[in-house]
Amino acid sequence: MLSRVAESLYWIGRYIERADNIARLLDVNLNILTDFKDLNDSRLVEHWEPIIRSTGDWDLFKSLGYQPSSRSATDFLTFDRENPNSIINCLIAARQNARIIRDQIPSEVFEAINDTYLDLRNSGSDEIWKEGPYRFYREIQTFSQLFQGMVASTVVRGLGYYFMETGKFIERADKTSRILDIKYHILLPSIRDVGGVVDTAQWTAVLRSCSAFEAYHRNFVTNVDPTLVTEFLLFSAKFPRAVRYSLARLGEYLRRISHKEADRFSNDAERECGKLYSDLTYLSVEDVFDQGLHEYLDYLQARLNTVGAAIQETYFGVGE
Repeated sequence: MLSRVAESLYWIGRYIERADNIARLLDVNLNILTDFKDLNDSRLVEHWEPIIRSTGDWDLFKSLGYQPSSRSATDFLTFDRENPNSIINCLIAARQNARIIRDQIPSEVFEAINDTYLDLRNSGSDEIWKEGPYRFYREIQTFSQLFQGMVASTVVRGLGYYFMETGKFIERADKTSRILDIKYHILLPSIRDVGGVVDTAQWTAVLRSCSAFEAYHRNFVTNVDPTLVTEFLLFSAKFPRAVRYSLARLGEYLRRISHKEADRFSNDAERECGKLYSDLTYLSVEDVFDQGLHEYLDYLQARLNTVGAAIQETYFGVGE
């Protein structure tokens, strides 16, 4: 397989997953605002700033003159062409990559990406707010699930499929860690609210952003507990959006690409992924909190960036 084809497939997987995660963040956090009354400008800033920081685009957000509010956050993360991580730009990039390799993917997969891009391009912020943003962001999530279902049912299990899944799972691991890190940045009204209704609502929002609320309660028959939420989203080997699960699938597909056995690493991409997966496997949630949740998540994101850079260099040569 040509490296340019493999790279396009890899980035299609990443961009669709990225758009899906941003839609999840916005959907959940718009809904959580309805649970709180009398939100002043200061409280809205405290709510939205961590969401934007989690995408890594806070400095760009401020440089473009935005102020944290429901409308500005959704505009920036959905429609702003100057934000490389906005939903519209993710779909533009996914569509461009799909067009480059149109003869390498099923027509149904290309048409799903193209139709969703055209629908979003013809939409606008005013229209979405008039019709209701919740429905719109659920539609983006539905598209992502449709896309993944089409890939699962129509793409031949070979290098193309493996590269697409590699992109999806490294992006998913990164975004789950960033969603979890949001809770570090959200300020509670006072120290007395730790463990209270507001604190619980915020941790519940973290779970819902990962579609993990019901799975969490099936796994832990208890209230929403910060330690257990962290353990579930970082270390679960069975929940599909957990970091450990995502790294396991990432390592699996990297080995299939290089045709190596599970206990052998043939390149830096496999090696870096394997080391990170091993570290995560033997770490406990108590170790994470002893180190500091935010500090560990920063470290984890840096390690994921190292894995991504190794994949890029090993298979594609130059970073995107």
